[in-house]
Amino acid sequence: MTYADRGDAGRRLADELLHLKDQQPVVLALPRGGVAIGFEIAQTLDAPLDIVLVRKIGVPWQPELALGAVTDGAFPETFIDRDLATSLDIPESYIREETARQLEEIERRRKSYCEGRPALDVAGRTAIVVDDGIATGATMRVALQAVRRRDPARLVLAVPVAPPDTLAALRQDADEAICLQTPIGLGAIGFYYRDFHQMSDAEVTDLLARAPHPIESGAASRAS
Repeated sequence: MTYADRGDAGRRLADELLHLKDQQPVVLALPRGGVAIGFEIAQTLDAPLDIVLVRKIGVPWQPELALGAVTDGAFPETFIDRDLATSLDIPESYIREETARQLEEIERRRKSYCEGRPALDVAGRTAIVVDDGIATGATMRVALQAVRRRDPARLVLAVPVAPPDTLAALRQDADEAICLQTPIGLGAIGFYYRDFHQMSDAEVTDLLARAPHPIESGAASRAS
């Protein structure tokens, strides 16, 4: 299956999440690409949309290869693949410095995307964490762990595509996982989209502005 774009993937994924519509769902998307997916799900489920800010910690000479990930909040969550770090002989000093740099980028994005927009209080609700696809799973693992600490009644992972072994590992961090495609030998996530352009900050801000605001849901409370 090839998706026309992220909107198409989001609508297809939303159809598989209709059973959650009566469970007070909130949709939490990973920027940037996950916001386009989350927007469609939020529209279908009549649910508020918010973001989970997570940044990948890449290998120094191959930034696209995830060594780990970090998310913000009162208690930032960090995941480092220690086996990978050891096998590649990556120094702790790099991990500390890169983690700090990515936290600075998270803060920049928070100001850009969320200025004046309080985060959803997900406590006691069904939190649906979404992205446009999963490769290594490092970023999504940190996102799920961070959302779990906010005490949702149910935590759901939802993505259009992910490798089966990675999805199986992530199921341990969620109460339910919905994935439309689980190809062996995934390759690049972009292979599964005809339009997989890199979304801009402006596109993310526009989608968040058009989605139901946390205040409108009656559940506004900055949890991070």
